[in-house]
Amino acid sequence: MAELEDRYEDNIAGAFYVDDQCIDCDLCRETAPDNFTRNDDGGYSYVYKQPTTDAERALAEEAMEGCPVEAIGNDGEDA
Repeated sequence: MAELEDRYEDNIAGAFYVDDQCIDCDLCRETAPDNFTRNDDGGYSYVYKQPTTDAERALAEEAMEGCPVEAIGNDGEDA
């Protein structure tokens, strides 16, 4: 399970985030490319845009549920 205190600083403020458990598998970037991107230097994903539509939110939740190491968190609004 993702831990808010271990979230990458690259994540934009908001409900969804990626923490330091990320193994750079690309699942979240493929599932929700409008919200997740890659830090090329660090080799991990992060949230660069919080979901703003129901469709984006559904894809971000799908990415979170599919994450093999549970590195994506959703700690509610303005987490």
